[in-house]
Parts: sequence; C-alpha cells; structure tokens
Amino acid sequence: MFKPVWGIIGIGWIGSEMAEALQKAGKTVHAACSRNLERTEAFCQKYGITKAYTDYHDLLADPEINIVYIATPHSNHYEVMKDALNAGKNVFCEKAITVNSDQLEECVAIANEKDLAIMDGVTLFHMPVYTRLKNEILPKLGKIKMIQVNFGSLKDPDPANRFYSMDLAGGALLDIGVYAISFARYFMCENPEVVLTTMERFVTGVDESSGILLKNPSGEIATISLTFRAKQPKRGMVAGENGYFEIYNFPRGNEAILTDPEGHQTTIQDGKSEDALLYELEAMEAYASHQADWKPNLDMIRSVMKVMTDVRKQWNLVYPFEK
Repeated sequence: MFKPVWGIIGIGWIGSEMAEALQKAGKTVHAACSRNLERTEAFCQKYGITKAYTDYHDLLADPEINIVYIATPHSNHYEVMKDALNAGKNVFCEKAITVNSDQLEECVAIANEKDLAIMDGVTLFHMPVYTRLKNEILPKLGKIKMIQVNFGSLKDPDPANRFYSMDLAGGALLDIGVYAISFARYFMCENPEVVLTTMERFVTGVDESSGILLKNPSGEIATISLTFRAKQPKRGMVAGENGYFEIYNFPRGNEAILTDPEGHQTTIQDGKSEDALLYELEAMEAYASHQADWKPNLDMIRSVMKVMTDVRKQWNLVYPFEK
C-alpha cells in the first residue's frame, strides 16, 4: 500500500507556506533541503521534519521519500524535477513548472516511463468552486464567447529583485501569467489555435507588462492583461450567450457571481480559499497513489505551457540558460 512521504526542496516563503499546510494536514514530511544547513535545520525543527539536507541529490537518494515538492526558482525547476523523476520520486513542482514546453515534455516522458505523477502549483485547478463552475454552471451559459482575465502586482522596481532577473527566469508571465492563462484555458473547450501578444520589457529584459489574446477553433476568445508595475484586480470572467460569471481573487477563489442576461445575480460558493494548498496536497497524493488520474490535470498544464512558450517566442524573450 502506497504511503505518501514528502520531501521539500526549497525553503523560501512558498516552501514555508507549503510546509505549514503539510503540517496542518497531518502529512508525513521526512526531509527538507536548502544550501544553508543552519536555516534548513531551523526549518525542519519548526515544521516537525526529520532530516535536513544541503544537497538535493542527497534528499532524492533518501528511500523514505516518494513525493518531492520543489519550491526553487523557475530557472532550475526542470533540472531538479528531471533528477527527482529519474530517482523514482513523484513530483509536485511550483508554478511555472518549467520555463518552456520542451523541458516539460522531457519530464512528462520520464514520468510516463517510470509510472510517476507530476503536478504544478496552479491552485485554481484544484479549488472546489472551479469544479462546480465547469460541470454545473458552464453548460448553462450556452456557447462561450469571451473570457477575460486580469492579474497585476506592483513589484518594487529594483533590477536586483528576483522577479526581474533574466538568470532566474523572472518576469510577469511565468510568475503570475501562468495563473491567468490557466484560468482561461480551464474554461475553454479546446486548445487555442491563435495566440497574439504584445509586451513591454523591464530594464533587465524580462516582461514587465503584456497583453495576450487567445482564440480556439470553436470561436472562444480570451483576453489576458498582466503587469508587474500596476495593481490590478485578480479577476476572471467567462461570458456566454446566456450570461456570465466572474471570480475575484481567482487563483484561490471560492466564490463566483453568476449574472443572467436580465442582470439577476446568483452567488456560487464552494470550498475555502485558506485551504487552497490542502486541496493541492490531497490531489497530489491521490495522483501519486493512483487513486485519481493525473493525466487530465497534466493536459491542462501542457496546454498552458505551450501558450507561454508561444508567447515568449513572439516576444523573442530567451533566458540565458536556454541558449
């Protein structure tokens, strides 16, 4: 019988948030890893973790662990995930799971060969309200015509900030755009065949602000607005011939407002925003133990990564380590 045992690679703020969620959920976390032994030991003591490693290869060699959570910078997700899969570990990697489709497809091939599951940290894919919206509400909207997504963060314009680092695969697309594109793709009935985009660069060369337009063969159109230099509402909207729904704070949303053509509104609620990481943990353990099929979620991840890869090609934005 499969018993999930976790290892954590990367102990920054998101790694700490996930460790807290694992602890809250009563999950078994055997080891954590960062390059600083003192910080890692303090992290392990705080979250009740048994072993502290400074080399992630040592963590991957630990036979107790069968699920690895990766919370390192975007730039080395691919390397760490590939090593983890080759070591026989299931992988839950923070978003963006890789920086391009070629990297993702290589990891998918290893996972399939070794009968392992991989998943990324796009919370909305596992929020209960999204399941209800897709299965119950979306069919009632009739033919879907338009999807709109906004996500803007006001980051300190310091070129030394990791958010603006070319070497660390910075920029708005991989950091917040993955959520926005995931929202659009989740409610589109098929993959987009048209991807159009424009972008404003930050002084370091990464994408600061952008607009993205998607269209699929069914005529569904999605427009996406992203920026690191202006606050925007985290708003997603899906409109069909029979009305529309919108979600604010959509990455971890638990409530949508449905509006019919006459303006009458209905509130749809499910799940808890504060439990977003718990839903992800349950999903990952179900995928790893073969209690749930991980392929539908993977198909979404691959579709989103294909869009982001296409977008960056149009921008001619290549990170130094990709050359």
